[in-house]
Amino acid sequence: MLRPALFYGLLATTTIFAAKAAVAQTSQAVDRSQILRIEPGTRVGAPSLPDQALGYAAPSENDADLGVQAILKRQEQYRPFTFTLSAPFLYTTNVALTKNGVVGDGVFSPALTLAYQPRIAKTLYGEFIVVQQLFYYDSQTDFNFTSFDAIAGVVWYIPQYHNLILRLRYDFNRLTNDEFDEFFQNHSVIAIAEMPFQFAQAMQLNLGALANISISSSPQSPRRNDFEVYAGYAVQLSRSFSVDAVGRFIVKDYYKGDRTDINEILALTANYRPNSWLTLSAIATFSWNQSNHGIFDYKVADVGGGVAATLKF
Repeated sequence: MLRPALFYGLLATTTIFAAKAAVAQTSQAVDRSQILRIEPGTRVGAPSLPDQALGYAAPSENDADLGVQAILKRQEQYRPFTFTLSAPFLYTTNVALTKNGVVGDGVFSPALTLAYQPRIAKTLYGEFIVVQQLFYYDSQTDFNFTSFDAIAGVVWYIPQYHNLILRLRYDFNRLTNDEFDEFFQNHSVIAIAEMPFQFAQAMQLNLGALANISISSSPQSPRRNDFEVYAGYAVQLSRSFSVDAVGRFIVKDYYKGDRTDINEILALTANYRPNSWLTLSAIATFSWNQSNHGIFDYKVADVGGGVAATLKF
């Protein structure tokens, strides 16, 4: 029989390790959500400047593949609502985002997005977005979770400054298990500045910076601020086929545990659009994480494809 002091010591040690494991699992779920989730409203790094914001006509079948829209064309009525249903399926090489004991698995991550972007002024728009995404693993079902975002903000397009795009958002993010029991929620303010550079008629480079400042979270341990710079390069190879690459460099500054991570993400996508509302994609994402706490180091690759249907009204 264990002595009382030894018993309580072992109990305290077990409790500490269990608490640290819970913090690590929650932190990893936040990272998995960041790597795999659909970006609310606009995918970071992708061309996002609407033609209507610059006074151009909406694209039509008579346009060049990705040419500049003619200002004299009749403009279509602006449609502020966007409804998107997407269904990516990927193979991930590191389900738990761990340094050791790496296990791969398939993950199905369908998402439903509803965005409302009302025009406030000529180039100033509001943004109201809700996104619900599910993450279901093939065999490692203990890692199943869901991510919900509710966003409110504004976006300002500034054509006179090289088509600069400024965004300011409030984002409420809630993570739950596959039974929708909450294990993490976060309130944050996000500021984004992005500038596109057009090359020829079918190439565009987007450079941007992002600050995601957490106002509060529950639990507190995984709470962090993200500071990011990114670059996205898109090429329209034909009217229906495009490819793009996005590189992201992120500094994650955690509020607790004196923890700072450096995260690098490279995403490659090939898109085929048979019509204006349907997109078929091949996707490859690679992520490397280095932390001043080595337990949080990891690398992961996610490869697969997806289909998305988008309706504007």
